[in-house]
Amino acid sequence: MSNEAMAAQKPRATIASIAAEIGVSVPTVSKVLNGRPDVASQTRAKVEEALERHQYRRRRSGHRTSPALLDLVFHELDSAWSVEIIRGVEAVAAARQIGVVLSELGGEHRPKQEWLDAVLARRPAGVLFVLSGVEAAQRYQLESRSIPFLVLDTDGEPPVGIPTVGSNNWSGGLSASRHLLGLGHRSLAVISGPKDVLCSRARVDGFRSAHDEAGVSVNPEFIRYGPFHVRAGYEHGRDLLDRPDRPTAIFAGSDMQALGVLRAAHELGLRVPQDLSIVGYDDVTVSQWIEPALTTVHQPLREMAATATRMLLQLADGQTLAHQRIELATELVVRRSTAPPPS
Repeated sequence: MSNEAMAAQKPRATIASIAAEIGVSVPTVSKVLNGRPDVASQTRAKVEEALERHQYRRRRSGHRTSPALLDLVFHELDSAWSVEIIRGVEAVAAARQIGVVLSELGGEHRPKQEWLDAVLARRPAGVLFVLSGVEAAQRYQLESRSIPFLVLDTDGEPPVGIPTVGSNNWSGGLSASRHLLGLGHRSLAVISGPKDVLCSRARVDGFRSAHDEAGVSVNPEFIRYGPFHVRAGYEHGRDLLDRPDRPTAIFAGSDMQALGVLRAAHELGLRVPQDLSIVGYDDVTVSQWIEPALTTVHQPLREMAATATRMLLQLADGQTLAHQRIELATELVVRRSTAPPPS
């Protein structure tokens, strides 16, 4: 008999049967399932192990006694990029009269258990992770409570079995670099995001591919990684532009980094775009209003967030997703921060 057939014949575990097996009370198992804090850590671990071993899944209730909520979780919440994501989520959630609980992980990509316990206690309709996710054990804790979750802009390789929404970062890096090479630049630098984040590496891969396509070599010292913040763009920009062999163009992995590069250029007496061309990434609102207006890669952040929220609500309604992974297109927006290199 196959394992699947044996599993099908095995009676479904209940809270009572799990409590009896591990020698605790039914209310104790219920408290753990509901994220209650008043359970000893050793007892909680024993209950979680039994729940996972029996592949326990709480049935989703068709009605709620409390207002429906979505948890929106950022690894970091400090830029216009985050605001665009929030607006996309809020637009879809508000139409369904669903509240949004906003939290951030202080720059970490995995939440602490205390945060997860609070989520289990309030039992939201779903959890949307942005550039973050859960460890295997935490994943099971959400699944055992029938709390669906989805990852927007995954920080690493898309996890198997977890729905994800993102954009084509490789194509974005390719189009930005093609644009600069097409203008005649042959000394290009890239300042991308953190090296351990998938989208950062994908944008650099696109940068490299454009160079390979044009038959232009890449100076390895001109490939930089750092936080998607203004300061990282400024510090890398100062270092790159203060060199005797400085690049004539810089592709920044975010519009915020591009702002930092722009300031570094101004402090060094370089004119943009006459002496230096700059391309950003994301196309946040401020990129249109700085001087010169920023050439950038448009990432459909609100659409990505809205798509992810609709998918999450489908899961909360017990529906099956047509696609587990959605990748939206990026598009180069040419403004005034790029021009041919100085002769």
